[in-house]
Amino acid sequence: MHNFDFVKPSTVADAVSALSGEEAQALGGGQTLLPTMKQRLAAPETLVSLSGIDEMKGVCSNDAGEICVGGGTVHAVVSKETASSYPGLSALAGKIGDPAVRNRGTIGGSLANNDPAACYPAAALGSGATIVTNAREIAADDYFQGMFTTALEEGEIITEVRFPVPEKAAWQKFVQPASRFSLVGVYVAKFADGVRVAVTGASEEGVFRWSEAEAALSSNFSADALADLSVSADGMISDLHGTGAYRAHLVKVLTGRAVAAA
Repeated sequence: MHNFDFVKPSTVADAVSALSGEEAQALGGGQTLLPTMKQRLAAPETLVSLSGIDEMKGVCSNDAGEICVGGGTVHAVVSKETASSYPGLSALAGKIGDPAVRNRGTIGGSLANNDPAACYPAAALGSGATIVTNAREIAADDYFQGMFTTALEEGEIITEVRFPVPEKAAWQKFVQPASRFSLVGVYVAKFADGVRVAVTGASEEGVFRWSEAEAALSSNFSADALADLSVSADGMISDLHGTGAYRAHLVKVLTGRAVAAA
């Protein structure tokens, strides 16, 4: 590990100020950044810890009925606090990594990193969530812009994520056993005005919506509605864990399971 400075602000304003320095980087739960630094794939001069900012922690609901999750809230708390208000989100958060990861990793850190196999991007995109930063509000459909790429500007911090609560929702994850990331994961959410289907772990472009399945399920919310659909293997991740064709097949299988579970 290389030498670096460490600061731990107690307010969002102080964190934004600290991040304006040269080669400064935000540190959430550190589940991705610290291993990356240990491998010398990242070398920030200053780490700005967000763990001391209480205003970025916790789960509540707003007047619109949305579930509001602070960007600094760890996965275990998200799972516990949304168990009754949004069971689909609770189930997803409760299956991330292992207990150590769930008690350190944060929702803001996961969404800011936007790993192509991470779980939270599927929940945010599938729910039609709003990502709130210190500067603005970003719709999930505009936020995710490709593998490890988001709409965040330099020094911008995710302070909150607002989840509309669907009528029904379910998460299905085919686990890569070594990392516990999703080989493929599918989040299905049924709203009064239609169905959203978000897929993670499969595409070289990161999390995406399966529009054909959304149209079919909006007309008939049943796994049978998927029978005549197929997912192209073009652009799917192919590695030692599974070919692109295998991942494409899993997308359809897991979508059907999610619909049945919902």
